[in-house]
Amino acid sequence: MTTSTSSRSEAISVTRIRVGDLLAGDERMPINVHLIDHPDGRILVDTGLTRLHPEAADMDPRIQPWYEPPAFDVDSIDIVVNTHLHYDHVGGNHLFAGKPIYVQRREFEEAHAVDHTILEWVDAPGVSYTQIDGDCELLPGVRLLSAPGHTDGSQIVVIDSGPRPTVICGDTAVFYHQLDEPVSDGQRLIRSLDPEAVWLSHVDQPWQPPR
Repeated sequence: MTTSTSSRSEAISVTRIRVGDLLAGDERMPINVHLIDHPDGRILVDTGLTRLHPEAADMDPRIQPWYEPPAFDVDSIDIVVNTHLHYDHVGGNHLFAGKPIYVQRREFEEAHAVDHTILEWVDAPGVSYTQIDGDCELLPGVRLLSAPGHTDGSQIVVIDSGPRPTVICGDTAVFYHQLDEPVSDGQRLIRSLDPEAVWLSHVDQPWQPPR
């Protein structure tokens, strides 16, 4: 179910969690969320899917019960980050009612202004958002950076735990080639960081820059 990678510093680690898959054309695309274990807390980046909805039926989502114990301890999460608010990134937000969920203010406002997502999942009972404008330090060595492109309010998570950072990018890049040849502001930002590894939501292994 999960695959782990540790940074050069053993203090912070990233674990990929497969939560399901979607139909993309003729092939099925994995859906992954990412868990950051930090000395000061546990951060979950995106919450994937936990249920089905008619608005998502065209992509025939399949869900793995990733959020059920003993596979996953929901109560152990201290902070949630939504890279953006598309439905396959917020479907488990309701599990974290009462926990701080970080999102870019621009993303939150856009999601409520246009046909952007499944709003009943975004606005699940008890769920509240810490809306930020631009960049912020979440915990020591863990930053949120605004990375527009996939949506205007997309953000990435940057982990500064070694000589070169690790990035969790949500859908700022959906496929490797979008980092090989970046075209959006967010993709160019990731490349400018000279990352050691970049975790994507819909690919199981991290992208690494050519050397």
